[in-house]
Amino acid sequence: MPTIDELLDELPDTFRYSEALEQISERQLRRLLADGRIAAVSRGLYRKSDWLGDDGLIEIAAKSPQATICLRSALARHDLIDDIPAELDIAVPRGSWMPETIAPVRWRSFDPATFSVGRERLDIGGGRSIGIFSAERSIVDAYRLRHLDGADLANDALKRWLRRGGQPSELLRVAKAFPRTITPLRQTLEILL
Repeated sequence: MPTIDELLDELPDTFRYSEALEQISERQLRRLLADGRIAAVSRGLYRKSDWLGDDGLIEIAAKSPQATICLRSALARHDLIDDIPAELDIAVPRGSWMPETIAPVRWRSFDPATFSVGRERLDIGGGRSIGIFSAERSIVDAYRLRHLDGADLANDALKRWLRRGGQPSELLRVAKAFPRTITPLRQTLEILL
């Protein structure tokens, strides 16, 4: 009969309640929790205590498979701004369910027709990944939604992206999916270049 340590080794770094019950009993799960060997991330979602990942991103990825890091949070992940956002900006296709989370999240609804433009996957550990918009898409979104976060955010991100060798043609290619963004983006590029 396997020991509790061997059973714990069988579990992934992050797991759902139902995944745990496939390998261990509920009593063993509660014992691991009581001993501090695993920790609850949110209701029905657990992680091994020695796992060093982002609990907030794990929770969001587990609760909303289409969740995608966007705007200020994506710009920070791409190192295009110096801010560390207090809340995670997470986009889902308009009409999708936005789950309650323990993590501080600012949910955004984006048009389903353009949701996949510039969408990539980010490995967040624990055998999970979450969507993230590319640097180009994040800059375009900052211009598109500059009435929410201000034009300075978009301009600063664009300047840093250009200093790193970003190609304006790539940015304009992404911007074609968002026609209202092309004019202000082009005007700013003309000033900066």
